Amino acid sequence: MSFDPSLLHNNGHGGFANGTGMGIRETGVVEKLLASYGFIQCSERQARLFFHCSQYNGNLQELKIGDDVEFEVSSDRRTGKPVAVKLVKIKAEMLPEERISGQVVSAIPSHLDGKSAPGQVPTGSVCYERNGEVFYLTYIPDDVEGNVTLDTGDKVSFYMETNKHTGAVSAHNIVLVKKKQSRCQGVVCATKEAFGFIERGDVVKEIFFHYSEFKGDLEALQAGDDVEFTIKERNGKEVATDVKLLPQGTVIFEDISIETFEGTVTKVIPKVPTKNQNDPLPGRISARINFTDKELLFGEKDTKAKVTLLEGDHVHFNISTDRRDKLERATNIDILPDTFHFTKETREMDMLSAQRNHAVRIKKLPKGTVSFHTQSELRFVGVVEKEAMSATTTKNSSPSKGKEKDAEEGLIAYEESGVKNTLPYYIKDLEGGAYPQVGDKVEFSISEVKRTGQQSAVSLKILNRAVGTKRLLGYIATLKDNFGFIETANHDQEIFFHYSEVCGDVDNMDLGDAVEYTLSKGKGNKISAEKVTKVAAVNGVGEDVSNTVFLGKVVRPLRSVDPSQTDYQGLIEITEEAFCNQVRNHELPSFLMNYCYSYPFGIVGMANKGDCLQKGEMVKFQLCTVAQTGQKMACNIVPQRRALVECVKDQFGFITYEVGESKKLFFHVKEVQDGLELQAGDEVEFSVILNQRTGKCSACNVRRVSEGPKPVATPRPDRLVNRLKSITLDDTNAPRLVIIRQPRGPDNSKGFNVERKSRQPGVTD
Repeated sequence: MSFDPSLLHNNGHGGFANGTGMGIRETGVVEKLLASYGFIQCSERQARLFFHCSQYNGNLQELKIGDDVEFEVSSDRRTGKPVAVKLVKIKAEMLPEERISGQVVSAIPSHLDGKSAPGQVPTGSVCYERNGEVFYLTYIPDDVEGNVTLDTGDKVSFYMETNKHTGAVSAHNIVLVKKKQSRCQGVVCATKEAFGFIERGDVVKEIFFHYSEFKGDLEALQAGDDVEFTIKERNGKEVATDVKLLPQGTVIFEDISIETFEGTVTKVIPKVPTKNQNDPLPGRISARINFTDKELLFGEKDTKAKVTLLEGDHVHFNISTDRRDKLERATNIDILPDTFHFTKETREMDMLSAQRNHAVRIKKLPKGTVSFHTQSELRFVGVVEKEAMSATTTKNSSPSKGKEKDAEEGLIAYEESGVKNTLPYYIKDLEGGAYPQVGDKVEFSISEVKRTGQQSAVSLKILNRAVGTKRLLGYIATLKDNFGFIETANHDQEIFFHYSEVCGDVDNMDLGDAVEYTLSKGKGNKISAEKVTKVAAVNGVGEDVSNTVFLGKVVRPLRSVDPSQTDYQGLIEITEEAFCNQVRNHELPSFLMNYCYSYPFGIVGMANKGDCLQKGEMVKFQLCTVAQTGQKMACNIVPQRRALVECVKDQFGFITYEVGESKKLFFHVKEVQDGLELQAGDEVEFSVILNQRTGKCSACNVRRVSEGPKPVATPRPDRLVNRLKSITLDDTNAPRLVIIRQPRGPDNSKGFNVERKSRQPGVTD
């Protein structure tokens, strides 16, 4: 490309194209530089100007891409295009500040240092901290003073330089202060919720690290793991960064001698450390080693013996030498057998308890070795004179009584060698689920406390119930906060009971459990259940269960679902059309046409005792006969529910299903079977359970039956498609994309790695 400076309009004089007046000086940045010409990007306006090297006032060898220059604007007489003339390089302005301390966070790549391609300047970055915030600045090779190569992690000092035309801030006059420290090793000695501590392998010191600095599976990290890390300074304190696991056994703090030595304990480890005690090795052992008397330290982890060390004990041990500070201490300390021979000590067996006596040299024995009681092998027979009461726990205690009641003992009268005696017993010593009452005949053994000689009856078993004692059978129908209801054996009523009347743990009771109880009248002659005892499961609806499965509809739920109704029992009506069709198609026997079409049901009739049947729901069930009354009832009731998922939000969702006053039913994603992810529109089957405490229903055992329609992407509006199709590359009014700066990656690579494809206007993938 040829250029003749004489072709400028101003004929060598400063001014505009018409040659009148002095030209206005502008500033810009050298964007491209070739052998004899280049281009400048203007700072005050969006313009890119050509310049010839002959117009540069200075040493052309010092001009580089990115330098700030000042120039005048003229026009080329041949082409009429504006060009830059009378170029002068602007020296960068130094900020009047003292040197700043920082650290290199991204070094200039070695393969680009001083060998970058034309138009590309290799850069690195440094950081510094001000008022708790970290700031980053770029730098180029010319900004580094001295013949040094900076690496990531090096500590440096520098000035900040601001380009007055572009406003960009960079680091200048960078001086190396300290090279980065090599990787250190250590052992994790403590882990907290979000951070931990590492015992360093180079010095006797612990260092802090945050879990965000650990490179690996955080769940597998635990105390005792060997790690390597880099030390950095933050907020004036050293912390470990870039923490990585090492193979177990890599870090070794000490060398343990093979030779075993003998010595005498001169100072023991205090049982209760004092507030001012900071010595991790408070114990002392005196020994003669290599004809020299030495006093060695030891700590809690150094004792190998299973007995407590006392002053004067003869012990043998190994010597551990710390590699970091050469400190010697005694380890693997074990007591010598002759110690007990000299001290004349004897051993006793007991269990740990809060007593005044002081026990020493405690040794753990197998469980069951120590017993405080002796139990007779003979069995005795007696009669209950007073019933025992169980301890009232917080859950089953009366709300009006804030305190717990201790267990009350009962009394048994019996004869031994013609002498009448009485003996106490407690609920915890019963065998079986039944609780004895006054007048019951029981069999038992006698237990005697070794220390006090006190006797009590244990291993009680009921032989015969007293005449006149009426115990009723029922089933748990409802469980509230501190009370519940029992369904009678005839499944037609419910009886109130308080948790304080439960003999046993209320937490072990579930809906439908068989119980025994006694009726009593309280205030207002209201009937309630007393002495409620859980018994072995029995057949609650009789043995006569038909094999035929019916389809019906709930016309009345249980009173636990609808407390406003007077009847306890629920009612299911066989759907006439479906039932008659089954009979007409000979799928069912013809005599079933004479059956009653409505059948009651109770809690025992539910296949899932926790299911909450609502009025109007369709169910499948069988018929059974109650042994006591001969009444036919519905049993093995399974609801037939299907509905659509309305929405799913993170860990829960809603089903479009009406329950009471609510038109949608809540469910948790944990209740979805097979771990499937439900979406809006999916059809599901489910059970409904009632929270007895809050009175709210929710869905459980949710199973997807079919998937809903997949969401379809909304098409683009026709006006936008038509507009895109009408745009051509030659249309001057069409929107254009102007690239003012090419992208650059963190490794100073230019452009994108993804291959670009040519596209036509109006055509989309």
